[in-house]
Amino acid sequence: MVCGGFTCSKNALCSLNVVYMLVGLLLIGVAAWGKGFGLVSSIHIIGGVIAVGVFLLLIAIVGLIGAIHHHQVMLFFYMVILFIVFLFQFGVSCSCLAMNRGQQEVLLKSAWGMLENKTKTDLESQLNCCGLLNVTGSYAQFEQDVRSCPSPCTKEGECLTCGERMLNHATEALKILGGVGLFFSFTEILGVWLAVRYRNQKDPRANPSAFL
Repeated sequence: MVCGGFTCSKNALCSLNVVYMLVGLLLIGVAAWGKGFGLVSSIHIIGGVIAVGVFLLLIAIVGLIGAIHHHQVMLFFYMVILFIVFLFQFGVSCSCLAMNRGQQEVLLKSAWGMLENKTKTDLESQLNCCGLLNVTGSYAQFEQDVRSCPSPCTKEGECLTCGERMLNHATEALKILGGVGLFFSFTEILGVWLAVRYRNQKDPRANPSAFL
């Protein structure tokens, strides 16, 4: 069977959907790791990445079943939804890569200001840090947070700010998510093309009258 034949198209589409399933799990895992670092959860883009990962995982399962059975209806919806996922994933990935440190600081300051004192002290203990950011605009708040800081690092006499810890973590998470998401978003166009091509091919083992 030549590479452009039915069997080759079927195997290629199945393999691509297995890759999509792995990418979906990777996006969910890295985004969950990013959200697990306290205030990083305030960056809503990471929530969008989790949604893309879950959606990509589900549509990959649909595409895999449709490819195995050469199911015309499932392949049609797979093509349409995968193209929508491509558009959404491309936008979210670009947003992840475009978000600079200054924008992250604004989000963290806004979220930190809405937290209760108990939540702040819990975060400080968890991350072993004190205060958010030691900057001119919020110096009074920073001093107040440091005075009530329960972190073990206070006994050592030197503590990193929580903002620095969280920003470093958020920057790393956003770069990974943006890079992985952007790279694999282009492979989704390949998936759409393969699905269109495979859907229009006739299964040589099927009843010719059953072909739609």
